[in-house]
Amino acid sequence: MNVFEKIIQGEIPCSKILENERFLSFYDINPKAKVHALVIPKQSIQDFNGITPELMAQMTSFIFEVVEKLGIKEKGYKLLTNVGKNAGQEVMHLHFHILSGDKH
Repeated sequence: MNVFEKIIQGEIPCSKILENERFLSFYDINPKAKVHALVIPKQSIQDFNGITPELMAQMTSFIFEVVEKLGIKEKGYKLLTNVGKNAGQEVMHLHFHILSGDKH
């Protein structure tokens, strides 16, 4: 079980931002910007290559809600995911980083 699965199961605490039946968003414990959030599906999906178009559409809507809640929609932000170890993916569970445009 990876760290994100343990967070989903409640075995590891996190600073939740938003949650619904399919997705969870929380603050990164090692932020790279003033605002650095993670968005993960609760379903076990290794990376972007494993998500269905339908679930990605739902995840996109959830990400928009998170960005609104964080108050960074108008200020600007980065949205990124790494796909595979060669691209820098450290946790083998699909996750998107939301980083505010300003530095930490």
